[in-house]
Amino acid sequence: MSQHDTAQSTPLRCATAGSVDDGKSTLIGRLLFDTDTIFTDQLTHVTDVSTRQGKAEADLSLVTDGLRAEREQGITIDVAWRYATTPLRRFILADAPGHVQYTRNTLTAASTADVLLVLVDPTKVTDSLLPQTKRHLAAGLFLGVPNIVIVVNKMDAVGFSHDAFVRAREWASEYAAKSLLTRGRPRTSLQFFPVSALSGDNVVRASTKMPWFDGPTLYAHLAEQKTLPRPESTEARFSVSWVRRPQQAGPNARRGYTGTLSSGTLRVGELVRVASSGVESRIEAIELLDGPSDRVSAGQSATITLADQLDISRGDVFLPESSLLTAREVTLDLAWVGREPLTTASSLLLKHGHKKVRVTVEEIVAAYDIESNEQRPASSLRLNDFGRVRVKTSEPLAWAPYADSREGGRAILISRGTADTVAAAIYRTE
Repeated sequence: MSQHDTAQSTPLRCATAGSVDDGKSTLIGRLLFDTDTIFTDQLTHVTDVSTRQGKAEADLSLVTDGLRAEREQGITIDVAWRYATTPLRRFILADAPGHVQYTRNTLTAASTADVLLVLVDPTKVTDSLLPQTKRHLAAGLFLGVPNIVIVVNKMDAVGFSHDAFVRAREWASEYAAKSLLTRGRPRTSLQFFPVSALSGDNVVRASTKMPWFDGPTLYAHLAEQKTLPRPESTEARFSVSWVRRPQQAGPNARRGYTGTLSSGTLRVGELVRVASSGVESRIEAIELLDGPSDRVSAGQSATITLADQLDISRGDVFLPESSLLTAREVTLDLAWVGREPLTTASSLLLKHGHKKVRVTVEEIVAAYDIESNEQRPASSLRLNDFGRVRVKTSEPLAWAPYADSREGGRAILISRGTADTVAAAIYRTE
């Protein structure tokens, strides 16, 4: 495949995470600068701002710190998205804030990431990782991000010491190996890279200052990574996003249900079941974007017409007659990001696919201590806690293990009082 063909392939979604001042924004700025993907006017603006701040060289962290208020404070307070087409690969880069109160932003950025870059400052690693670094690593493991890359940044600050890199690598490896959050998740690959984003060592260009590292540059490694794989489950799952009314009246008029098949295959004539009601009907017709078809496959959008007139609305899910779990009561793992603690009295909505239903918390089963990697009893979950809860929804939902189906195995919780998203939820069988 030529460089041009590779650059035009499916973009790789990368998210950065790490503690405050670990160099996330500078790393993305360096990646864009050294691959010549910063627009001239943007670089001029960054240079002008850096000069006004009294800096001798362009501060590449400003490439992603796009909001004026953030730049004045010198921090990133929201997820900054950048799109880049480099000679080797197209990228979607998400720079999430490092502050503990913005962990929700990291979860948002990592939820669709193919690669999560967790930065570690070797000058701060003595006998353990920083608590916020553990929290961001835990977020990646919780979401089952396929590839987590530990970027040991600021190697220039430790004299490009091999021992400093090994120490950071061992702490991160040990933490990930002991994590309770990997149970029932897709397998995650963990890779390690020593870099200096400030000077560019081993980001895009190989460094001569670390002869002990024989791996590729970070950029070369990312360019070879695969995008999120299709779910392994062969069970068909069609989620309705829009109900198309019949254009003509009459006894033979049928509604069309438009949506996307996230896994498996559905065919004309096949018997399917509506998850929320349990009512069954046969598929009468399938229309793809380019016209009628006898089948729809995973990843395709389609409009499906059923043989019977049924009460179906946005968010409903069609499943084969032999379905995955359809239930009102399930146990979920949560990453709680609500300002108010979660208790059994919390008033919440649950959004699963396109479906939004009322939910009650029946029991807080446990909290996961991300510092010690231990499970403990709990009566509530507080901001940035990870835990396990048993919930009951107002109507049945079609769940699938997260390791098999991202759409079927994840949800979010929403406060009914404020309409804020307060938790990411994962369903797993165990």
